[in-house]
Amino acid sequence: MPADVTGTNILAESETGARTFVFRPGPVFTNILLADEINRATPKTQSALLEAMQEQAVTVSGRRYPIEPPFWVLATQNPIEQEGTYPLPEAQLDRFFFKILVGYPTLEELREIVNRTTGVEVPRASAVADKEALLRMQQVVREVPVAQPVQEFALRIVVATHPGSPYAPPEVNRYVRYGSSPRGAQALILAGKVYGLLDGRYNVSREDIQRALKPALRHRVLLNFEAEADGVTPDQVLESVLEHVKRGEAEPLRV
Repeated sequence: MPADVTGTNILAESETGARTFVFRPGPVFTNILLADEINRATPKTQSALLEAMQEQAVTVSGRRYPIEPPFWVLATQNPIEQEGTYPLPEAQLDRFFFKILVGYPTLEELREIVNRTTGVEVPRASAVADKEALLRMQQVVREVPVAQPVQEFALRIVVATHPGSPYAPPEVNRYVRYGSSPRGAQALILAGKVYGLLDGRYNVSREDIQRALKPALRHRVLLNFEAEADGVTPDQVLESVLEHVKRGEAEPLRV
């Protein structure tokens, strides 16, 4: 139930015998929340994460309970078994920063998995940063400057994902039902800043935006039935969008 995720008010009895309602926080009150196979949860349970993911707070019985930062939500979906599952609604998908496609492990990765899980010694994780360091990292990312041409490049990509837009390629008009939301543009810019820092630069390049393109937008571009019938994927549509934007960069962006 949704209350199993967010928490609920329970009737508690004090030492004097007085009974009052006390809020018992759910598992969402944490720093890292892993929702394994989230498409097996019912829609109302899935929607319990909407406020937490966007506002980093939970409202129960009219009272708001903030979630202490840092706060991340990671979720997995089972791509094989679809019986008895509930696809995530568009509003909740849009709140995820990235969508990562996890394929089969390589031979080397499979060997490492087996070595870690079938031996006597169990690997233990060790801390590499504390809460304050993570919050400082988040602040540093937002301070990275973005040149106007690079920002415009990212905006063109997002605008080109909308069918009927003057910047949309034929593939978008044919196969896309809904294009990216403004959160897609935010994800492109923020991810570009992170990639720039990881490369030792204090600026964002077009290559950083291209690197973030698929994971940031593949779950924000919703395809129609014709795309499913033709076997077209969101990644293929985004590749067409990228090439189309590169070809049309000489034309100024109209807003």
